[in-house]
Amino acid sequence: MARFRCPSCGYVYDEQAGAPREGWPPGTPFDQVDEDWPCPDCGVREQQDFEPVP
Repeated sequence: MARFRCPSCGYVYDEQAGAPREGWPPGTPFDQVDEDWPCPDCGVREQQDFEPVP
């Protein structure tokens, strides 16, 4: 499973963990997260701004 980082604050969305607090259960692929979902830590960036973590 992949991970994606917010370029503003460094929050990492991990597909394996999901973001249950935000409504994305564990195992939710990042491409199924709403494009206008804001970063839960900074609220500045949206899903399409996140960058893959190598």
